[in-house]
Amino acid sequence: MKYNCVVNAWGKHEAELRGFLTKQAGSVAQAEDILQETFLRAMTEGAKFCSLENPRAWLFRVARNQLIDQSRSYAARNRSGEPAEDIPDEIEEIPAITTLDACLPKALARLDKEDREAIERCDLEGELQARFAEDKGLSLAGAKSRVQRARKRLKSELVELCKVNFDETGNVCCYTGKDSDCC
Repeated sequence: MKYNCVVNAWGKHEAELRGFLTKQAGSVAQAEDILQETFLRAMTEGAKFCSLENPRAWLFRVARNQLIDQSRSYAARNRSGEPAEDIPDEIEEIPAITTLDACLPKALARLDKEDREAIERCDLEGELQARFAEDKGLSLAGAKSRVQRARKRLKSELVELCKVNFDETGNVCCYTGKDSDCC
C-alpha cells in the first residue's frame, strides 16, 4: 500500500476515535460516518500525513471538526426552513465543549506569550511536551509545569471571558459566551 503510515496510525487510533465520536455524536451511525470521512481525509493527505509529528492529534482534530461541521449544517438546514431529510427522533444535544471553540481564540489572546505558546504547541498542535521542553531549554518536568499553569490560566480566562460553567465532575456543561464579548 502506498501510505502505510496512514494505515498504521489508523490501526492504532481507530478504536479510540470511534469511542470519542460515539460519545460526542450520541449516534453510532453519525459516528461511523465521521470516522469514515476522517479516514478518507487522512488517505487524501497522503505523504503529508506521513510527515506529521503527531498523527493521533491530527486525526482527532479532523474528526472533531467534522462533528462540528455536521452539527452546524444540521442547524443551518433547520434555520433556512428547508425540510431536513435526517430529522432525528430525539434532538441530540451537542456538548457545550464542542461549541466553545468560538471563544477560544479570544481567551488565548489574553494569555501572555509563554502561556499561549505552551497551549498552542502542546494542546492545539499536539506537540509532545518532551519536544517542547527541548526547544525551550527546559526540563521535561519544567515543561509539564508550564503547560499545566498555562491550562489553568486559560481556564480562568474562559470562565471570565466566556462565562463557562462546569458540572460536578469538572466538565464544561454550559457557557454564555454568545452574550458576552467572547463570541
